[in-house]
Amino acid sequence: MSGGIMSKTAKPTEPAAAASPAKPAKARAAAKSSDRSGIEFTPPSDVEAPTAPAPGRKAAEQTKISVSRGFSGWLGAQRCSLAFTSYQTGKLFLVGRMPDGKVSFHQQNYQRAMGVHAQKDRLYVGSLFQIWRLENALAPNERANQHHDRLYVPRNAQTVGDVDVHEVSVDRAGRIIFVNTKYSCLATTSTRFGFRPIWKPMFISKLAAEDRCHMNGLAMEDGLPRYVTAVSQSDVLNGWRERRHEGGVLIDVQNDRIVTDQLSMPHSPRVVGKQIYALDSGRGWIIRIDPQTGAKEDIAFCPGFLRGMTVHNGFAIVTVSLPRDGAFKGLELDAALKKRDGEPWCGVLIVNLSSGDIVEFIRLDGQVKELFDVAVIPETLLPMAIGANSPEMHSFITYDKQFAPLIPPAAARPAAA
Repeated sequence: MSGGIMSKTAKPTEPAAAASPAKPAKARAAAKSSDRSGIEFTPPSDVEAPTAPAPGRKAAEQTKISVSRGFSGWLGAQRCSLAFTSYQTGKLFLVGRMPDGKVSFHQQNYQRAMGVHAQKDRLYVGSLFQIWRLENALAPNERANQHHDRLYVPRNAQTVGDVDVHEVSVDRAGRIIFVNTKYSCLATTSTRFGFRPIWKPMFISKLAAEDRCHMNGLAMEDGLPRYVTAVSQSDVLNGWRERRHEGGVLIDVQNDRIVTDQLSMPHSPRVVGKQIYALDSGRGWIIRIDPQTGAKEDIAFCPGFLRGMTVHNGFAIVTVSLPRDGAFKGLELDAALKKRDGEPWCGVLIVNLSSGDIVEFIRLDGQVKELFDVAVIPETLLPMAIGANSPEMHSFITYDKQFAPLIPPAAARPAAA
């Protein structure tokens, strides 16, 4: 894994430092258990120090991670960890807290990693042409590498094709629901087809691989899709690109009602109680939207392009990215940063929704310049993952000790697609 960052721990306001390299004879790690010998694998990202840049790579392509002074304490107080993605570099990052209080960063490769949905023992990750399901392989009393209480292993990759999967969630029936941006619709997976559409905006005249309105965000309510965001109401090929500075919409999918069309490149709507939070990304603000009137209220300005948000215990956790071309052309965000005499960030910000203050942060400098999504992993202190194409995946084998029935009950038989 040259040219990037390794799994590492970070001190507050200082660059992340790698774990000490292990000797080859000791480069095996076990998930300890009181009633079995353990799960053994070799996780290179936990036992190797960052390597020098590969031939032809510049040192600037490395990534330096720093965290705020109170970030570790915030993780501990919330009893959670974080997962966030970078589609630009194809990385899934898992962030947790070591027993000594240091912040741990663990990364794995998922090509064009975008939407991430987290449950305590399961992660879903949207990638270039697949949606991955990762399962925690550890029992409650097991630990990987002595301290990690979650070990996420890729168990399924649903091939949907290159449909520009954005945000991903799961409904109350257990179906994967995802934003199919290329086809301007919400979709679910299928056992026969690449995807099965479940909803499209009224202004989209037909399903076509044209990314007409740039639908990108999905809010669930009571286990059902409720709101989506789109950059425009365009019904022509890539029409949204000329509408980035205004005309962004929040749509109630249950009644096809446009709640508001006064947004700029909106992303990541979230339902919290009776309120809707979203990212008015073209302006750089976390906002609150009245679901009845569409009136919006600015909550917090963030220094970068907002994309990806989760809300946890009164905090909004968001990702910010650097501009691709050096400037946020045509967006109010550009002028707002200049007015505040500020520079854009790439990182993760934790915002107190009551005060609008940014209370903690992760900052990335170097190779990683754009992030996409972030999720809270509840009741998890220190997660790690095995990569789908990593060497240890080939020999990481577990099995259910209980035999399945030879003839399954009728109710358990899979339904036809």
